[in-house]
Amino acid sequence: MTDTPHSPQTAPRAEGGFARFLRATEIDPRLLGMVGALLLIWAGFHLYGELVLGDGAFLTPRNLWNLSVQTASIGIMATGMVLVIITRNIDLSVGSIVGVVGMYAGLLQVEWLPASLGLGHPMIWLIAVVFAIVLGALIGCLHGLLIAYLAIPSFIVTLGGLMVWRGMAFLASSGRTISPVDERFALLGGGPYGSIGATGSWILCALACAGIVWAMMRGRAARRLHGFALRPMWAEYFVGGLSCGLVLIATLVVNAYPWPKGILKDYYAAMGQEVPEGAFIAHGFAYPVIIMVVVVLAMTVLMTRTRFGRYVFAIGGNHEAAALSGINTRAMTVKIFALMGALAGIAAVIASARLNSATNALGDLDELMVIAAAVVGGTSLAGGVGTIYGAIIGAFVLVSLQTGMVLIGFGDGSYRKIVIGVALVLAVFLDIQYRKRIK
Repeated sequence: MTDTPHSPQTAPRAEGGFARFLRATEIDPRLLGMVGALLLIWAGFHLYGELVLGDGAFLTPRNLWNLSVQTASIGIMATGMVLVIITRNIDLSVGSIVGVVGMYAGLLQVEWLPASLGLGHPMIWLIAVVFAIVLGALIGCLHGLLIAYLAIPSFIVTLGGLMVWRGMAFLASSGRTISPVDERFALLGGGPYGSIGATGSWILCALACAGIVWAMMRGRAARRLHGFALRPMWAEYFVGGLSCGLVLIATLVVNAYPWPKGILKDYYAAMGQEVPEGAFIAHGFAYPVIIMVVVVLAMTVLMTRTRFGRYVFAIGGNHEAAALSGINTRAMTVKIFALMGALAGIAAVIASARLNSATNALGDLDELMVIAAAVVGGTSLAGGVGTIYGAIIGAFVLVSLQTGMVLIGFGDGSYRKIVIGVALVLAVFLDIQYRKRIK
């Protein structure tokens, strides 16, 4: 036989420069697309405000700081929803879990614990936080047991949970609003006193950049040890520089947002002083954002560096094959829903702390936002595909849409629901097209 030249139809396609760049840096193109969409949303709302309303208020330190705080509770729950959807399940109850956990945590610190420990006891806030996380995990565990061992579809179990836990929240307080929460507990919701300030933010920035460099050096050493291909050094420098640059920009933004004048006046009045001329106290990173970052890092390690994470993807890829390979799929389902419940408990702490109260509307419709955030962030409803960072970007996209519409004058919730619904349908459509393309 003699070799014949490839016809134009069968000749391999030359790899473009951008494709080589993505391959060298190992940047996920879907991540790049989501970040691009987020930046377009930000720029669009800001330009609309600037050109039409005469006030570009979106890309300001104040709005971006508030945006990050508003995203925290949705983002935290979205990281858990990624696991649920990867395993081809769904959880419609997370908003109601936030409501019932927030209500009982409010009652605990406003009515029950002060009666035994005394009003203002320093342990009240900590007991309330632990109680909220444990209660959320127990509710999630119950859902997981019903799904895994009684073979009830997750849609039905969590739909029932949506109604049951919302009703329990109402019955717990007889429809009352429970407030105010413990003053230390309230700091977990953000605000001028619920932030770490400029100095703390710069320290956190330095630690984050050092952690990024350490992680990249450790990853490169591990690749060399196991004989895996190494990224070019220019790609390592680019990824490391980009990551540290984003942390630096975020720090500059949060440190550019000052305390309001009223808070500043009260702060100096408490010290018996007048407000100095040109006084400027920066918010820095808010506690809810720090909590979200910690959760994201922990969930990323869980999904990419542990046996648990590998099992999650195995179950989502092929449930029957995973069971035949020795994975206890029932126990995994219980663990995943328990983890989802615990994350909803953390979200309940942040949400009630932000409001300084527990209300019956707490977490209302959050389940739709959380599911939409995971799907918009690239988690496939077909199972087996999803990332933690994608869910966080999806949460930012959805909260940005809501915030931007309020800033440009579409504050009516009806318009916001329409936009979120369209974004969700569009994300699923794009996911279907993407999966067709890679097959």
